[in-house]
Amino acid sequence: MVSPKKAETGRLYIVATPIGNLEDLTFRALEILKSVFLIACEDTRHTRKLLNRYEIKKNLISYYEPKEKQKIPIIIRHLTEGKDVALVSDAGTPGISDPGFPLIQKAIEKSITVVPIPGSSAVTTALCASGLPTHKFLFLGFPPPKKTAAGKLLRSLSEETSTLIFYLPPRKLESFLHTVWDSLGNRQVVIARELTKIHEEFIRGTAREIMQQLDPSRIKGEATLLIEGKKRKRSSLS
Repeated sequence: MVSPKKAETGRLYIVATPIGNLEDLTFRALEILKSVFLIACEDTRHTRKLLNRYEIKKNLISYYEPKEKQKIPIIIRHLTEGKDVALVSDAGTPGISDPGFPLIQKAIEKSITVVPIPGSSAVTTALCASGLPTHKFLFLGFPPPKKTAAGKLLRSLSEETSTLIFYLPPRKLESFLHTVWDSLGNRQVVIARELTKIHEEFIRGTAREIMQQLDPSRIKGEATLLIEGKKRKRSSLS
């Protein structure tokens, strides 16, 4: 007796979306968004703007941090039924300081194929134009909200030679720069804002210089903040 063939599962596509300029969507990402059965996204209104730009009509399911446990079983069910699903965040690559990791982990646990569709990321976009060393960097996402905890984290990284990268909301920038100065000294810092948009800006200088010139009220959206790593001492050997 021939055993029935096991039904194939769908694929979970991890699709990077533009961080600002909608023209930055890759050709491959565009084709995937057109072809899948369902798109799991943070904010359906935000994702709908991107889809409307490219005249894509798809079923959407909201998938954001407080609701992840409720939505994962629904998405996994579609995948096990053989339907392809695309996971997107509001901007950039899903799972990188954005919702996505628990769903990806569950899909792998269920032997569902996970396919990365690379594209925009604020980390690499800010780093490549920052002027700070790019050969070695450490991405740390959002720092702890409390100043004491943020200071403790920074002090633990005082010997780190990599360029340090954080995401920060505008209201936290001034306070965090003070913490950087207190914990690491007057290092070179770069604030990247409005990346890929019309008002894209890189603010470069020492932590003290930027604190003196920064006006947090004019910075909109999340900023990417990069901090120079500890400089290596030159060998005295000739």
